[in-house]
Amino acid sequence: MPFFNGLLSLMNDRKPPPRCFAPLENAGCRILILGSMPGVESLRQQQYYAHPRNAFWPIMASLFGIGSHLPYAERCAHLVANRIALWDVMRTCQRSGSLDSAIERDSIQANNFPAFFRSHRHLNAVFFNGAAAEQTFQRKVARQHADADWLPETRIRLPSTSPANARLAVDDKIHHWQIIRQHL
Repeated sequence: MPFFNGLLSLMNDRKPPPRCFAPLENAGCRILILGSMPGVESLRQQQYYAHPRNAFWPIMASLFGIGSHLPYAERCAHLVANRIALWDVMRTCQRSGSLDSAIERDSIQANNFPAFFRSHRHLNAVFFNGAAAEQTFQRKVARQHADADWLPETRIRLPSTSPANARLAVDDKIHHWQIIRQHL
C-alpha cells in the first residue's frame, strides 16, 4: 500500500500545465514572431520574454527603437505599432523548469492557428524564436494544414533569444533578427 499512496501523492502533486499568453496583435500586423512556451520567469511576471537575460527586448530595441527600459505595456504597444504580432506555438504543455528540452512532447497542445491566420490576412511571414518553436509548429500545425490557403509561405527560424542559447552574443542575434524588417 505505501507504494500506491506514494504514487497517488506524486500524481496529485503534479502542477497544472502552464498556459501561454494571449497573442499581442492587431488586424494590421504583417509578421508573427512565435516562441515555444513562456519560461518560468515570464509566467511568474505574466510578460513575454521577462527573463532579464533574454535578448528579445534588447533586439527589439536595436531594430525598432523599442526601449528595453519602457514599461512592459508600452513595449508591447510599440511592437504592435510596428505591425509585429507575438505569440507562442504551444497553448499548453508539461515541463519542469524553463528549458524547451524539458517539454514532454506528448503533452503539447498547439494554439488555434487556423483561426488566428484567417483573422490576420495581412500576415505575410512567420518568424520562429528558436528551433523548438519551429519544430513544434511544423509537427503540430504545418503538416496538418499543408494545403491551407491561410498558412503563410514565408516561415523562418531565427536564433533563440533565450539565455540558454549562449553560443551567440546579443550582437550576433541582432544581426540574424534584422531580416524581420524586410517583411514589414
